[in-house]
Amino acid sequence: MIEVEEVRFAYEEATMCFSLRVARGECMAVIGPSGGGKSTLLSLIAGFEAPTSGRILIDGEDMGGHRPDQRPTTTLFQEHNLFSHLTVEQNIGLGLHPGLKLTADHRGEIDEALERVGLAGLHKRFPAELSGGQRQRVALARTLVRRKPILLLDEPFSALDPPLRRAMLDLVDDIRRDRALTIVMVSHDPNDAARIAGRTAFIEAGRVVGVYGTDALAGAAPPPELAGYLGRRGERE
Repeated sequence: MIEVEEVRFAYEEATMCFSLRVARGECMAVIGPSGGGKSTLLSLIAGFEAPTSGRILIDGEDMGGHRPDQRPTTTLFQEHNLFSHLTVEQNIGLGLHPGLKLTADHRGEIDEALERVGLAGLHKRFPAELSGGQRQRVALARTLVRRKPILLLDEPFSALDPPLRRAMLDLVDDIRRDRALTIVMVSHDPNDAARIAGRTAFIEAGRVVGVYGTDALAGAAPPPELAGYLGRRGERE
């Protein structure tokens, strides 16, 4: 379980304050207007940013003082962050050993991850030889070999065309079920949330306004605080 307890973070002249709970094995989407704090929340959970107060607990353990590499989290960003001079195998191998001293067991894990994301046999390709969707699959494979129980998705598929984005979301959801991963997914598109997330948190102006069953996003009468963002007027307004 992820517990974000009154976590405050100062950004320029604004102070954000987040409280949120994500159950183990859950996929929770995070939506809201640009600049509202969605990516900041992920960075705080991952340890890329440090709060000024409050606590972040994962399975009851306080993450205060834990570096990103010491946390049970891995993050997939919108930019795939592959190294252009390294092969697919080497880029994935960085998730296993930063010096790329790969054992036979490591190579077996890479084979398994590539097969899982539908890229078997592309070990020796370079990123420039891959499509955008394939590069994101390589980045996803790298997160898989790290075998962390929490996957944080910061709009990693937003630049892909709709059919490919849906395919990637379905792949992530399959992997979550297979590995009992906990996923927190930031997206600007409510349709992404509706596809794989059971619950959705709405963040605005540096606050978690509310957490809803994702089916509320598709209903004719969404919660009033969501209606404006979704571009609909609900019956409850």
